[in-house]
Amino acid sequence: MSDWLAYLETKHPKAIDLGLERVAKVKQRLGLKPTFPVIVVGGTNGKGSVCAMLESILHAAGYRVGCYTSPHLLDYNERVRIGQRQASDAMLCAAFERVEQARAALPLQNMDASLQGNDELSEISLTYFEFGTLAAMQCFIDQAVEVAILEVGLGGRLDAVNVFDHDCAVVTSIDLDHMEYLGDTREQIAFEKAGIFRARKVAVFGDRNVPITIRTQAQHVGAQLWCLDEQFSFTAGAQQWNYHGVSGTRSALPYPALRGAFQLHNASAALAVLDTLKNKLPVSMAAVRRGLVEVVLPGRFQVVPGRPMLILDVAHNPQAARSLAQNLADLPPCRKTFAVFAMLKDKDMASVARALKGQVDVWLVAGIAAPRGATATELSRVLYAEGVESAVLTFVTVTDALQHACNEAVENDRIIAFGSFYTVAEVMRAQSALRVDLRGDT
Repeated sequence: MSDWLAYLETKHPKAIDLGLERVAKVKQRLGLKPTFPVIVVGGTNGKGSVCAMLESILHAAGYRVGCYTSPHLLDYNERVRIGQRQASDAMLCAAFERVEQARAALPLQNMDASLQGNDELSEISLTYFEFGTLAAMQCFIDQAVEVAILEVGLGGRLDAVNVFDHDCAVVTSIDLDHMEYLGDTREQIAFEKAGIFRARKVAVFGDRNVPITIRTQAQHVGAQLWCLDEQFSFTAGAQQWNYHGVSGTRSALPYPALRGAFQLHNASAALAVLDTLKNKLPVSMAAVRRGLVEVVLPGRFQVVPGRPMLILDVAHNPQAARSLAQNLADLPPCRKTFAVFAMLKDKDMASVARALKGQVDVWLVAGIAAPRGATATELSRVLYAEGVESAVLTFVTVTDALQHACNEAVENDRIIAFGSFYTVAEVMRAQSALRVDLRGDT
C-alpha cells in the first residue's frame, strides 16, 4: 500500500490541477457507471460532519454505504469506507491497479467498447486526489454498495468528485479558504462550490447566509435549491431538537454525538438530503436517532478522554476558527487553556489567530513538517501582529509543543490542538504515549 501511495504522488507535475477532462477520460475507460444513489457533499466547513451523519444514519437504516472523504488523518484507508469499515489494503490496491491500467491506456476487461483498439489512446496524467477518487468509486462498484457519499476535495465545479452525476448535492457553508484556486470573495467561492448542482436535482444549502451566486447558479442549471430556514429548518431545545422539512417534522431528536454549536446546521442539511431521497432510500425515525447518537468524526471538536481535557480540532480557516472559539466559550471555565497551534502558510493565519486569541492563555506554536508548513517563528509573528498578549512559546514540532503542554497543564486545565489536519494528526500519534508517560492519568 505504501508503495502505491508513493507512486501516486509522482504521476502528475502538480499536486492540485483542477479540471475534469483528464479524470473524465479515465472514468470512461474504466466504465465507472454507478447504479446506486450518489450524494455529493461540498462546502468550506462542515463537509466531513454531513458525510459522517449521512453515513451513520443510512448505515443504521440497514443500507450498505460507501463513503469517500479527504484528507485522512493517520491512514489513507480512512478515505474509503464501506459499511462503516475502512477499505482494506488489498481492496484499495486492486482498485489502484485498475485505475493505473486505464490511465496508462492498457486494455481493460470492462473498457468501453468504443475505445477498444483505438490507436489514439494515450497515457493520461492524474493527480493523487483524482487517482484516489476513481479508485474509491471502483471499490464502491466492486463491493456493490447501495448508496455512495462523496466529499468534494477542493471547490466543486472542477473537482474530480464532480465527474460523477448524483442524486443530491449539498453545499454546507461558504467562507474564505483556498482563495488562490477559488477566488477572493465569498460570492466567487460560492460559484465554484455550486458547480456540483445538477439540473432537475435537489441542491441543499446548509447555512443561513446564502450567497447570491448559490441562488443564481441553481437557477442557471435548473437545480431545485433547498436552503436552511426556507425549505427546511430546525428548533433547538435543552435536551432535544426538531427538524422541519418538506416531508414533515422529525421531533424529539437527540443531539448529534459530534460536538459544536454548528452541528445542528449540519444535521439539518443531512436530514434534508434524506428527504430528497426518501423514495429511493427510506429511513425510519429509529435509524435517524441511532445514527445521530452513534456518529463519529475524529478531529472535529473531539474531546479525548482524560485529564487535563484535550480537544482536537482541524479548524484551519476563519469560519472554522470562529466556530471553535464559540465552542470553547460554551465550555465550563477552566484555570488555563493551552493551545498547541500549527498551520500551513497559505492559510489565513491572522484571521484564525484573531478568532481564538480571547480563548487562549498560553500559545504553544510549532512548525509543520510539510512543504507548505509555516514555521513557529512565522506563526508567532502573526500572533504578535494580531495583538496577542498571552504567553507565546515556540517549538520545532507539534509533538514538542504537546509535550510541554502535558508537562505544564494540571487536571483542571485544558489543551486544544488546532490549525491543520497535519497538527491534529501529529497530536493523535503522540498524545497517548505522552499523557501516560508524563501524567499517568489517562
